[in-house]
Amino acid sequence: MQPGDILVGGKNFGMGSSRPAARSLRNLGLGCLVAHSINGLFFRNCVNFAFPAMECRGVFDAFSEGDVAEIDFDACTVRNVTTGKTLAAIGLPPRLLALLKAGGIYPMLEREGYIAPRAQKSAI
Repeated sequence: MQPGDILVGGKNFGMGSSRPAARSLRNLGLGCLVAHSINGLFFRNCVNFAFPAMECRGVFDAFSEGDVAEIDFDACTVRNVTTGKTLAAIGLPPRLLALLKAGGIYPMLEREGYIAPRAQKSAI
């Protein structure tokens, strides 16, 4: 795995007790997740922790390991650059897309004044 890589998944990706998983994938340096379908709780945690995730029917069969992907969240498309195939993805609702672009739930709540800014962690 390289920083910025895209994870392609199958059906009901993230099902189960996965609360920290979205943040862990982001912290590993993955660029985003695209799956045939994403478990609802896992999907919302992806957005809350600013880990881009998108559903795209048939995406699992459209990619092989090592293929290059191009994801456009605004246009709702997933393109396999290696094969030239482009798929229509399921767009995020505007509020969730704004939340994702804001850096996640905490930064958005801080900017909108709902919570006090968190203390910055000092470098060790």
